Amino acid sequence: MKTGYLIDMDGVIYREDQLIPGAADFVEALVASGVPFVFLTNNSAPTPEDLAVRLRHLGIPGLSSRHFYTSALNTADFLSETHPGCTAFVIGEGGLLAALHEQKIANDAIHPSYVVVGEVAASMEKLAKAHACIERGARLLATNPDNWCPVSNSETRPGAGATAAFLEASTGRRAYYLGKPNGYMFYRARRLLADMVGGAPDQIVMIGDTMETDIRGAVESGLYAYLVLSGSTQIESVGDYVYQPTRVLKSVADLIEEVKSGKPSNRLDSPVFTHAVVKRGRSGNRHQTDAEHPQKPRPRPPMTR
Repeated sequence: MKTGYLIDMDGVIYREDQLIPGAADFVEALVASGVPFVFLTNNSAPTPEDLAVRLRHLGIPGLSSRHFYTSALNTADFLSETHPGCTAFVIGEGGLLAALHEQKIANDAIHPSYVVVGEVAASMEKLAKAHACIERGARLLATNPDNWCPVSNSETRPGAGATAAFLEASTGRRAYYLGKPNGYMFYRARRLLADMVGGAPDQIVMIGDTMETDIRGAVESGLYAYLVLSGSTQIESVGDYVYQPTRVLKSVADLIEEVKSGKPSNRLDSPVFTHAVVKRGRSGNRHQTDAEHPQKPRPRPPMTR
């Protein structure tokens, strides 16, 4: 049975600028065994080439851009497929700008079809410009729903979801959120795996460290969902979710022998979860979704004499 892997990066392969123990051996086993895999990240800032260079510096060489699929690429694919010839006013960094340019989606600061929001330290001037574009009819699109992203064990940074939420509040318009857990991200990633092997693998596994994005998206897309405990999710909180991972692993190191042998292991199948609620880390919603709030009406313009 041929298995393909979709693999989250931060919290699964590395944390900050350190590889998670066993991650390099896991990727080496995938390459040596000819197993198709794609790294799937909600971070829209880097290009695939940037990510390949980063992993090389961390100790995982030999990967090409085809092994990476970002929310920026997903956004560009979505727009080119659903609205050919559209234009965009972009609040984002190089990876998003490059992805849109590759799909010939022109930058438009006058009357864009979309305001597209990714990871960036947005200035108030740019936010005001985006607000004005939405007021003139542009639709609001975010590359991913992350309100914040971990930088270290004790530090976070604002995510695309937070910027989109600002514009939702100022305009009264709801954003559409791509990236994980949106099914379109998984649909395109499955196509990439199929292109690698000349046909769809018999089964596809999503490996991630976040219940709200990696695991939810995999479950809703009909994929196997492997949760690793090397990142943001604590085992005590897993039982709080209606959807559950197929397996829970300490890290990707637990899959090395399985990949080498081609035989699935039951050594670390998901444990039986208790209903004890243990809250750790930062409070508040980490992710925005398009179903998070009821539809808000567009504010009426002020009365004039």
